[in-house]
Amino acid sequence: MAAKKPTLPFDPFALAEAAGEAMMGFAARPQDLLKVQIDAAQQWGDFWTSALTGKAGEAPRDRRFMAKEWQEDPWFRGLRDSYLLASAQLRHMVDLGGGDEGSKATQRFLLDQYLNAVSPANFAVTNPEVVRRTKETNGANLVEGFRNLMEDVAAGQGIVRRRTDDTAFVKGETIAATPGSVVYEHELFQLIQYAPTTDTVAAEPLLYVPPLVNRYYMIDLAPSQSFVKWLVGEGRSVFVVSWVNPGPQHKDRDVGDYVLAIVAAIEEAKRRTGHAPDLFSFCLGGTLAAIAVAWLAAKKRSDEVHSATLIGSLVDFSDMRDWSAFVHEGHLAALEDHLEGQGYIDSVELQRLFAAMRANDLIWSSVVNHYLLGKDAPPSDLLTWFEDGARIPAGFLKSYNRALLKDNKLVEPAGFDVQGTPIDLAKIATPMLVIALKDDHVSAWEAVYRGARLLGADFVLGGSGHNAGVINPPSRNKHGYWTRDDRPESASDWLAGATKHEGSWWPWWTRWLAAKGSGKAVAARKIEDAIEPAPGSYAMMP
Repeated sequence: MAAKKPTLPFDPFALAEAAGEAMMGFAARPQDLLKVQIDAAQQWGDFWTSALTGKAGEAPRDRRFMAKEWQEDPWFRGLRDSYLLASAQLRHMVDLGGGDEGSKATQRFLLDQYLNAVSPANFAVTNPEVVRRTKETNGANLVEGFRNLMEDVAAGQGIVRRRTDDTAFVKGETIAATPGSVVYEHELFQLIQYAPTTDTVAAEPLLYVPPLVNRYYMIDLAPSQSFVKWLVGEGRSVFVVSWVNPGPQHKDRDVGDYVLAIVAAIEEAKRRTGHAPDLFSFCLGGTLAAIAVAWLAAKKRSDEVHSATLIGSLVDFSDMRDWSAFVHEGHLAALEDHLEGQGYIDSVELQRLFAAMRANDLIWSSVVNHYLLGKDAPPSDLLTWFEDGARIPAGFLKSYNRALLKDNKLVEPAGFDVQGTPIDLAKIATPMLVIALKDDHVSAWEAVYRGARLLGADFVLGGSGHNAGVINPPSRNKHGYWTRDDRPESASDWLAGATKHEGSWWPWWTRWLAAKGSGKAVAARKIEDAIEPAPGSYAMMP
């Protein structure tokens, strides 16, 4: 029998089509192209004038060029500045080229992959840190780097493996280590309940819904920055959904199956505590939590959730920024064909995608450290979690990609249904809070804000990015956050009139919960009928 031809999770012809549309756009507007060329000539003239006179401008805020030589040495400064100028000019050309917003997103993605790759920081002879270290080690760094490169090539995963102390963070011992137990098991998740550390707790329990892409324990990293540990210490009963790492047997599980799994977790948390839980959720988990709350509303069961908080989550997918490059019929069809055989998308494939979207931080910094400098990376609990990826079933991706990402059905009244029950986010009566992150590269905060207006939710803007903005312990007094009571139509108008606060949004959020809650305290809840210790077997699945 002939072997099945390998498939790709994307459509290369869609990439070529986007590039062609950019060129056709310039061909149709030669006057704009001429202006670009005239402006470029003037900019390069200014560059050479500054370079030849030794004039040094302000150093850019770019982590690739932090070594002092990039600013102080005329040779390296010239390399840096010429690269940054050429990059800016090419990005400007893409903005002027042809194609719709999805096509332009693809063009920006392709251009960024190229520009990130050709940075002078990525080559031994044009990176001053590598030149200096090569002199110090008599070239031993390059020998070690070549060995690392060969190891990664032989592994065949198409990723740069982050080399660090693998014993620094061990799941269940030094991360995902807050004491607790699995108290309920479902085909798609285990429910973890954490042991109390206070004599009394708030009557309403907390129930966390994580995204499917990674394991739940981003909120339970090292104890010094564990969100779970902090919440338990604040007198909260905390339950967490830990998704199964799906296999071929979960191939047909779709968005509706996962939404009803969240409902099952809500029911179990309420059964164990006697109170409707306060949901909190992150990223894709927040999208699913919003659908679950809307489903309960459609079933006249709104009282089963006391409140819901969505962190860095989209419900309106009309503005996905650079991610819209992948919402193309050709890519969706190619992905579905790719998933048909194995029944899921593998965690390594997802890791490649997320790494490509932040290539400088997640690919090229490792190339420089491991292949050129011959150095290990410092241990990081957050990156350890990021690399502990999970699979996603084919059925879920098909229903999510087409109904939500492509057709944006959630913004339509009864536009999306969960196993035959139409839902309407605008009809949710449960108190809702949406928290966005200002530098979020996955869920742009302006898009998250639009979702808050659709939900009629309160809104808070946290500082920092998609992951780091969530893990922000009050003790570190970092990032800050913005609040405002009303929600004008424009996100920029909201920010212009918002009040900035220093430190973490965590304490503000618990005050919001208290204001929405009953104000009652009950005796600390002991864990009953434990199945196994946290983090549980689902979180430990390879």
